[in-house]
Amino acid sequence: MKIHEYQSKEIFSRYSILVTNETVCYSTEEVVKATEELGLPVVVKAQVHAGGRGKAGGVKLARTMEEAKNAAHSILGMDIKGYKVEKVLVAQGVKFNSEFYVGLTIDRNSKSVIFMASSEGGVEIEEVAKDNPDAIHKFVIDPDLGMTAFLARKIAFKLFTDFALVKQAVDLFQKLYQIFLDTDASLVEINPLVVTDDGKLLALDGKMNFDDNALFRQPKIAALDEPTEDEKKEIAAKESGLTYIRLDGTIGCMVNGAGLAMASMDVIKYFGGNPANFLDIGGSSNPQKVITAMNLLLSDKNVKVIMINIFGGITRCDDVAKGLIIALDQMKVDIPIVIRLSGTNAEEGLRIISEHNLPTVNSLSEAAQEAIRLANN
Repeated sequence: MKIHEYQSKEIFSRYSILVTNETVCYSTEEVVKATEELGLPVVVKAQVHAGGRGKAGGVKLARTMEEAKNAAHSILGMDIKGYKVEKVLVAQGVKFNSEFYVGLTIDRNSKSVIFMASSEGGVEIEEVAKDNPDAIHKFVIDPDLGMTAFLARKIAFKLFTDFALVKQAVDLFQKLYQIFLDTDASLVEINPLVVTDDGKLLALDGKMNFDDNALFRQPKIAALDEPTEDEKKEIAAKESGLTYIRLDGTIGCMVNGAGLAMASMDVIKYFGGNPANFLDIGGSSNPQKVITAMNLLLSDKNVKVIMINIFGGITRCDDVAKGLIIALDQMKVDIPIVIRLSGTNAEEGLRIISEHNLPTVNSLSEAAQEAIRLANN
């Protein structure tokens, strides 16, 4: 789960990390009011769950009230990587003379939290990692010891030579680690962390992601969730006993079992197609699941063909066939369907399917190739 910059900085502020004076606004009129209260210059920033806001034109410096109005007018409503900007953050302009990157995330190799620091702040850390990986310093944090003062100083001296800044950084790094633990975060970033003209370390931007599996014990953070339309579908699917993840392809997949679902997607890719989703209807023999699954697949406008691949074990093929027929009777389906049934009660399931003149195939390879042919046509 992700939260917005302003929400991350609100959490930072609760731990006494210095952040900019700022206001969240939903209209040009609110931006004007916030600018009057904060004083010029201000920075108007799009608040969306996407990186690269600056490159997309979603971050603008305003030195006059007219520039603030124009920034609000151009940013509000714009599209950044598929996200519509519905609110902006108006932050007080800050003079600074250097900028850095600091962040914490989970390192799977060391099975620990890792602290990353770089003197090349202000740009996407992925670009730094690609172009100049040596500029990123990484420190594994021993979970038994945590962020000790010794480790924090070791990191700080990689970034600063001024002992006054080192002292501030030690305190800030320890607070960031505590935030990481307290909130069940999977990522905490400050980029850039700047040194102001008066020698203070300030979080000019902030980013936090959280472990979805720990949200049950983080109700205040869970309340900040703003799921996208695709995420809403995934949540609704989970509530119906389905596992659904939308992808970017054109072949809608309905499969029973996670392993078979992955294999089906692999075979589609092998023959040159692109799956539109991962959809596991599970192991129960419940026709309603098939109906719900069909609704999910048809809600994706990119889907050009539906491939149903059922290997009956606990799931009975005749129940899947019945659910499919009921679903087709209830909704308008104007795209082709390819069906492969095998296993428990497959003969009865195929009989039901054939009575309604729906096409069937004998193998997964045949299903994938036919689905690709139909999608391309």
